Amino acid sequence: MTNSFDQLTVETTQAPATTGGTLTYENKVIEKIVGYGLLNVDGLLAVDGGFLNNLKNKVVNNTNVRDGINVEVGKKQVAVDLNVIVEYQKHIATIFENIKSVVIEEVGRMTDLEVVEVNVNVVDIKTREQHQSDDVTVQDHLVRAGQATSELTSTQINNAKASLAEVSESNEPRVV
Repeated sequence: MTNSFDQLTVETTQAPATTGGTLTYENKVIEKIVGYGLLNVDGLLAVDGGFLNNLKNKVVNNTNVRDGINVEVGKKQVAVDLNVIVEYQKHIATIFENIKSVVIEEVGRMTDLEVVEVNVNVVDIKTREQHQSDDVTVQDHLVRAGQATSELTSTQINNAKASLAEVSESNEPRVV
């Protein structure tokens, strides 16, 4: 008996090169590409999201890489605007050139869009230590307070258990 599946041939056809369609990007996609690209720029401490974003970030830990990045996306080109906080004693013009290079490279590599502008506004300058201490949020304070309370409670329970064990081990009557 011959199996009809032994000689199965599959034909494929490619779509003609003239197939229409469009490729577009939401602003948030380009903002994320820029944000992730900027994570390792030496001397760049943060992209500043403005008062409300900064206030939100002070209350709850937020890892949104889009904060403070504004883009205008066309069909073939992109313009990027950033407000940044830079590290004290770092050469700001070099940081700016590094930011531009990263933005152009990352956006171009991932989207083939041409970056026509990268506008950087330096809104603050801080030491790395100042920046790290400023990044402590209310959520961080609450977590630390909860941990301290838990440790204190645990210590007090262990002390009470030890005291109770001492009383239980003594053979002396409690009442005379």
